[in-house]
Amino acid sequence: MTTPAPAAQRPLRVLFLCTGNSARSQIAETILNHKGRGRFLAESAGLHPAPRVNPLAIKALESHGLPWTGHAPRSLDGLEREAWDFVITVCDRARESCPIFPGQPVLAHWGMPDPAAVEGTEEARWRAFVDALLLISRRLDLFLSLPFEKLERLALEQRVRRIGQAGTEDPTPVPQGARAPSDAERVARGEAP
Repeated sequence: MTTPAPAAQRPLRVLFLCTGNSARSQIAETILNHKGRGRFLAESAGLHPAPRVNPLAIKALESHGLPWTGHAPRSLDGLEREAWDFVITVCDRARESCPIFPGQPVLAHWGMPDPAAVEGTEEARWRAFVDALLLISRRLDLFLSLPFEKLERLALEQRVRRIGQAGTEDPTPVPQGARAPSDAERVARGEAP
């Protein structure tokens, strides 16, 4: 793949992969299709699809004003032969088993804990889904702030991969009275968030 075509020409295609396609990847697909406003066409799939989308994933989306209009969990069948601009794994198992896609899409891993694996009270389980949604939303804000039309493929891939580190603490101290750069500013400069 060369640098993706500008969004004015066609929507950039993004595939989110996880194991079950029941929570994280479905959340990412919904958020990007909403925030991308036609510049992106997001889809999602799982390596071993769950029987259904987790109701807490749908509830978390709806509680943040994002109506879920997705699909039942699905496998990669056929999707691995389609042309994608970006393929983003959101769990370690999907990263380890990610197939080779045609056209050299930008590949990135945005790992995060599986909210569906959280045990405990209903409140703890709910909090895990909200936390996952907020982390995905933050990463997608960083993704959407990238100057896609100005970046060569390698630079773009490096920056998209760095977004997967969003949420980690920046070890660089900020002098008294100075303002720390935002994650979006740091990503735009090519620095890790």
